[in-house]
Amino acid sequence: MSMDQEGNILEEEVTQPDPVPEETPADGGQPGTRKGLTTALKTFFGVGDCGFVLMSNVETFYFMTFLTDFAMFAPAIAAVINSVFSIVDACLSWIYGGIINRVKARRWGRYRSWMVMTPWIVPFIFACQFLRIGDNETLSAVLIIIAAIVSHIIWNFGYVANLALINVVGQTPEGKATLASSRATWNNIGGLLFSYLGLPFATLLGSKIGERNQWAAAAFILGWLMVLGYYAHFRMTKGYEEQETGEDAAARAAAARNRISLPTMMKALFQNPHLILLIIADLAKWSVNFVSSASAIYYFRDAAGNPGLMVPYALVIAIAAIVGAYISRFIAAKISTRTTAIIAYAGMTVFLFAIYAAYANPIAVIGLIACARFFYGIAFAMTPALYADTVVYSTWKTGQNASGWIMGLQNLPLKIAIFLRGVIIGAVLVSVGWVSGITLEGTARQTMTISFAVVPAVMCLVGLVILIFGFRLTKKKVEQYQAEIDARQ
Repeated sequence: MSMDQEGNILEEEVTQPDPVPEETPADGGQPGTRKGLTTALKTFFGVGDCGFVLMSNVETFYFMTFLTDFAMFAPAIAAVINSVFSIVDACLSWIYGGIINRVKARRWGRYRSWMVMTPWIVPFIFACQFLRIGDNETLSAVLIIIAAIVSHIIWNFGYVANLALINVVGQTPEGKATLASSRATWNNIGGLLFSYLGLPFATLLGSKIGERNQWAAAAFILGWLMVLGYYAHFRMTKGYEEQETGEDAAARAAAARNRISLPTMMKALFQNPHLILLIIADLAKWSVNFVSSASAIYYFRDAAGNPGLMVPYALVIAIAAIVGAYISRFIAAKISTRTTAIIAYAGMTVFLFAIYAAYANPIAVIGLIACARFFYGIAFAMTPALYADTVVYSTWKTGQNASGWIMGLQNLPLKIAIFLRGVIIGAVLVSVGWVSGITLEGTARQTMTISFAVVPAVMCLVGLVILIFGFRLTKKKVEQYQAEIDARQ
């Protein structure tokens, strides 16, 4: 295995003599004319994601609690409500980017427009997901399911368009890595804030309007933080998108490139082996997040016998992920996005496997998982930039820009990881004979680290192999593909 001077793991070269044009400072001109990243974008792109995490974590952490403890549904009914909307959400996860790329662009751009068209609707419908209306259990359950499905459909358009802007605005591998890093940093800041402020905030609201309605109020208010954050993204990205509206030749050409058909979407996926392999590798990153996070309580409470360690654990891993996400941009600038992601996957693999050996020492486990989460923060930041590289490859190959469709496919491994979370944890709990309230002894204590660390480590190892030997889009190749695309246009 050899590397070039920039640290890229090499493969066969692509012959393309035309150099990539130098970026010029942002000039605030017409859409599609701005180049380079402003200080605001480098620093604050991602505040919308911070708001999104604050809003969506109300559901992630407390939806089941609302259903059983506040809405007073029976556990079986609560499980059905959660399962129905989750399955529908997962089945729809791949369509949003395709719709964004298929419909006619709006006046503010194909992607920027979604930052203001739909997010403001979300707080009203999302809040209804946390309301039980009347005494009819069946009717209330149906209304909650409808509110959950509709709110997710609406918010996913803004979420996917926001991801697509990384590719549109970033323009170069370094620019994409910087935006992805800033987004990941703010995303993890949102998670840290919610872990310490979410429950006290909802409790405060409950003291004013009633405990039963506290989660609806929290969902509504935090939803507006997402709306304001996405509006900030809308403002910061002004001038970077191609103008597709109007009758001039440039607008018609831009619309032809960016408004794609269903067959072209299928080509962008199935004729893009880098994208398919990246989706598989991306599943490992999400498993570290969802499977490890959900397994932690079982390790600290039932294996280590010290549930109080969950508080420092949550703080340490959040800070580690924020640091990793922030510094990833500087690492990527030196050695490329792809090589940075490879290092991140290797780091997660090593430290997660080490937990299995150190299971008897909870403090050592916290230290090891913090190191793994540091590399997770890097991987979380670099993944959107890698998807953006597959957009460049697809555009070079098909002649049409499928940014929305391809960037939206990041939803797919995320939803699969959420599904696997329950399967993996359930299987481990059954294997150790877990019973609520009983502290595990002997080998069962080490077995609990299988879902907490070993399974995510194995998946990271598979992802590492894929990135090294399967995902062959080096920085040099992406620049050459982009230069040829620019020459065609």
